[in-house]
Amino acid sequence: MTADHDDYDLTVESDVNRMLTEAKPDIFIHLAAYVGGIGANQALPADFLFRNTLLTVHAFDAAAKHGVQKLIFPMGGCSYPSKAPSPISEEEMWNGYPQPESAPYSVAKKLGLVASDSYQRQFGLKSVVLIPGNMYGEYDNFRRNESHVIPAMIRRFHEATVNGEGRVQMWGTGNPIRDFIYAGDVASLFCYFIDCVDDDIGPVNLSSGTGVTIKELAVTIAELTRFEGNIEWDTDKPDGQMEKVFSTNKMNALGLKASTDLHSGLQRTLDWFLANYADRSDGIRL
Repeated sequence: MTADHDDYDLTVESDVNRMLTEAKPDIFIHLAAYVGGIGANQALPADFLFRNTLLTVHAFDAAAKHGVQKLIFPMGGCSYPSKAPSPISEEEMWNGYPQPESAPYSVAKKLGLVASDSYQRQFGLKSVVLIPGNMYGEYDNFRRNESHVIPAMIRRFHEATVNGEGRVQMWGTGNPIRDFIYAGDVASLFCYFIDCVDDDIGPVNLSSGTGVTIKELAVTIAELTRFEGNIEWDTDKPDGQMEKVFSTNKMNALGLKASTDLHSGLQRTLDWFLANYADRSDGIRL
């Protein structure tokens, strides 16, 4: 069974309990989150903290009370300390404070690590905390002022191409380095953690382990969208953390890897976006 916000509001305790009562799942994969880019995090820090804290604590508490056999809980790589050296290993998680721009979201998701241990010790709830890198792919959120970097760039460059604009302005310097993973790869990797029996396996990074600068990413997406104008960088806007690449040593030791290269994943994402852009009723969030 799958469910979305139209079915249940998982920030509301009664809705979480109703969902688990109706679905009676053995495995609960908790993908719900209140997310956005740097601009949204800066504008609404209390909302990001409050809503994601509720989503985290309600999920663990209800899973324990409803006899769920295992909870799969993804959290963001932004929860790592802002000064963690790249490639960032799982052992770095508690060695400092996250990047301030997204800390309210990051800390709320980081609570999942504490909840995983707490509910295991008190209720015997099995759970695995996974840390995907910067995910992108089909069905992403392409709304203005809400989307993450890849869907934001895809929409911006596409619309600039369609409208014949001669320039596109990006935030920051373009120098930060990020580690992107195709969402389809993450979904495939979840299967391993559903079936594994090692209660102490998490947390585990799920990523490509390969860095690319935001400037390189912009150039690639401009080429894919056939944008021929200039890319300008607003250096008065924040860059965020300058380098964030995740160690895949633990993931690889389990025999796991991300199989989709960035160019192929971007092309699939763009193809889906273009196929759905004109039809806003077909699942695209614009």
